[in-house]
Amino acid sequence: MGQRNRTVGKWGYLFIKRAIDIVIALIALICMTPLFLLLLVIYRFGQNRGPLFYKQERVGKNGRKFLIYKFRSMVVGAEERLHQNPELYQKYVENSYKLPPEIDPRITKLGKFLRKTSVDELPQFINILKGEMTLIGPRPIIEEELQEYGDQVDKFLSVTPGAMGYWQASGRSNINYPRRCDYELYYVDHASFLFDTKILFKNVMSIFKGEGAY
Repeated sequence: MGQRNRTVGKWGYLFIKRAIDIVIALIALICMTPLFLLLLVIYRFGQNRGPLFYKQERVGKNGRKFLIYKFRSMVVGAEERLHQNPELYQKYVENSYKLPPEIDPRITKLGKFLRKTSVDELPQFINILKGEMTLIGPRPIIEEELQEYGDQVDKFLSVTPGAMGYWQASGRSNINYPRRCDYELYYVDHASFLFDTKILFKNVMSIFKGEGAY
């Protein structure tokens, strides 16, 4: 009986969570329309010239691949530039698959602002609306990062990745692997409405403070 109640509770949690995701994503995308149009104009000139979105393949729930959307903060061809520079790529891997903006030649001036304020993440409401992501959950990672989770990778991939997660709420880019795995896996074990609310609040506070964002 207890197991059945937990199962029903889990499905109820997931159903309500998905409904909340859809409502919030729709409202957010409608409200962000002026921002989308403004950046679309800005991205037609100078160093920013190029597509509005940066799309990168990430690994989602149960290993399904999808393209994550962000406002482009880098020059066109940034991925190719990274892989063509062995020294830069090595630093990227050693720094938990990211580069600090002060040594990353790919980031534009506008891109630094978008990243610092986390505005570059806003298009992920598209992924949330499509069901590829949820508002709260472990951050989606690239395939190379799966090795960091070792024999816990299936557990990590058992939930829908999120736009905001426990790792972000706890320090974001200031927390590297392997400690990052501990935070993400802790969420998988303790996901609930109360925990999601705490994570949402802490993430919003971190965004306003600009902590760990780059």
